Amino acid sequence: MTQPPSTPSAPRLPPGQIQTRKWPVLHYGLVPRVDPARWRFRIWGAVERPLELSWAELEGLPQVESRCDIHCVTRWSRFDNVFGGVAVSPLLARAGPRTRYVMVHGEPDYTTNLLLEDLDRPENLLATSHNGEPLTPEHGGPVRLLVPHLYLWKSAKWLTGFEFLDEERAGFWEENGYHFRGDPWAEERYGRDEYLRMRRGGRL
Repeated sequence: MTQPPSTPSAPRLPPGQIQTRKWPVLHYGLVPRVDPARWRFRIWGAVERPLELSWAELEGLPQVESRCDIHCVTRWSRFDNVFGGVAVSPLLARAGPRTRYVMVHGEPDYTTNLLLEDLDRPENLLATSHNGEPLTPEHGGPVRLLVPHLYLWKSAKWLTGFEFLDEERAGFWEENGYHFRGDPWAEERYGRDEYLRMRRGGRL
C-alpha cells in the first residue's frame, strides 16, 4: 500500500501545513499503559456479526504495510511513514456494517467519529508498528488506528473498537468544535456547526 507520488498539480503538503522530520507527541490527558494480554478490540452496534479480537488473534491475522504521509491539525506533516499492522477493510467485511456512521473508541475514553467510506479504505490499518519498530505508548501503542487521508486526530490512539451507529454523533474533539470529517486538503480543522448545517441541507 503506497501513496502515489506528488506532481506539480498535486503537491504532497496540504495547505497550511509545515513539513517536519520529527514525530511530535500530542494527546489529551495522560498516556495509558495498555497491557496487550488484556487488550480487546471490538466491532459492535449496527452490524450483522459483532466481532471481538484478542491481541494474539490480531497478531495471527495477515500483516500488511501502509506507506503514507501523516498530517496533524496543529499544522505539521510528516512524509514517508511506513506503518505495519492489520488492514481495516477485511475486519469490516467480517462484521457486516448496516450503517455508515462509526464511532471510534480508544483508551481510556477517547472517541472520534468517522464515516464508513473514510474508514473502509485499503491504506487504513490497525497499526502496531512504525518504520519497523513497535508503536510506543506515546504514539498510541500497542495499537492505533491509521486513517492517513484525514487529520491525525481521526487516527485514534490506544484503539479499542468501532461502534456502528444509526445516526452521526460527535466524538471528543468534534464536541469541542473540531470538524466532523477533517480533510487536510480542504483545511477542515474546525467548523463542526457549519458541517452539520451542510449535512442537514443535503450538501454532504
